[in-house]
Amino acid sequence: MSEFDQVLPRYGADSLMDVLPSALAQLGMPGVTDTLGLELDGVRRIAVLLIDGLGWHQIPTAAPFAPTLADLAARAPRMITTGFPSTTPTSLVSLGTGASPGTHGVLGFRVAIPGTDTVLTHTHWRTDPDPATWQPVPTLFERARAAGLTVGVANRPEFAASGLTQAANRGATYHPASDVDELAAAVLAGLGQAGSPPALSYGYFPDLDRYGHVFGVDSEPWREAATEVDRLLDRVLDGLPADAALLVTADHGQLDVPPHHRFDFDADPRLQAGVRVVAGEPRVRYLHTLPGATEDVLATWTEILGDAAWVAHREEVIAQGWFGPVPARNLPRIGDVVAICHGTHAVVAPTSEHAIKAMLIAYHGAYSAVEMEIPLLISRGRS
Repeated sequence: MSEFDQVLPRYGADSLMDVLPSALAQLGMPGVTDTLGLELDGVRRIAVLLIDGLGWHQIPTAAPFAPTLADLAARAPRMITTGFPSTTPTSLVSLGTGASPGTHGVLGFRVAIPGTDTVLTHTHWRTDPDPATWQPVPTLFERARAAGLTVGVANRPEFAASGLTQAANRGATYHPASDVDELAAAVLAGLGQAGSPPALSYGYFPDLDRYGHVFGVDSEPWREAATEVDRLLDRVLDGLPADAALLVTADHGQLDVPPHHRFDFDADPRLQAGVRVVAGEPRVRYLHTLPGATEDVLATWTEILGDAAWVAHREEVIAQGWFGPVPARNLPRIGDVVAICHGTHAVVAPTSEHAIKAMLIAYHGAYSAVEMEIPLLISRGRS
């Protein structure tokens, strides 16, 4: 398979939304199933590390700078899929709820709030709209705590009160961690002591994705972030108790988009014609159209983007299963027309959105293998 081939999410079988239900089933939580077949007999404590931007296809690139990661991937290689769109807010909520994107409703990086012209950027979200209303699916942390398990989340202090954290992680005890050392210590502390209730401790590391976006995959800053990933893994593995296991996964992969493969929405009146709101992100655009303009928008975008994208009605994309089931309340969050970029193409909007989004080097969000395929690496405690 080429890294640019389309990969349909394997919801409910072999995907990111299945990681925590499978882990919690191993810890004895009722009402969940180990669909991933983790086979962790005797494990009472599980640490989960999500490395933002560490797609399956990035591991060979990172390996020279992350030997522990490379060793984990060589000893227990397993690839699963993320959900669609392959973007951080969507993935984090799928992980935290065990639900597909269509069900939980966090359907992209930027989503139009139905009935308005307002676009919600999920990474800047605080309290409006109310996270429990916008994303009403109970999290697995809430369910696990109610079942008597110990659940914790270790993440940057600035994310503690965000809407995205509430949507994905409510119910867990939040442990602020500003750097690799604090993150490793918080994840290990979240496992509790021998003889304590079964525990799930989740940690999030953002820097690989961040430096990929700004400087490109395999840039010097990206390599330095890969080294930090390895230091994090070393610290956690060194302190992992004998009755514990570590699961390492990601939210998506990442690819560089060259300048000549970028369509500029704000500079092309043809792309703007009939579009009331543009949302989504550069690799997956949601186009909310003016009344009566849907077919014209579809035809125009199809003609201009050509082989660089699949442009389709919302209903067609849903019918193919990209989002999983989509209840009626979440349908308007997806554009009337959806444009999903192929290869290394993107549709930027430097005026309609924050200008820095159009200046990034690497992107993700679409359905190519390099974006959709992620690792699930497992190691059991030895100490």
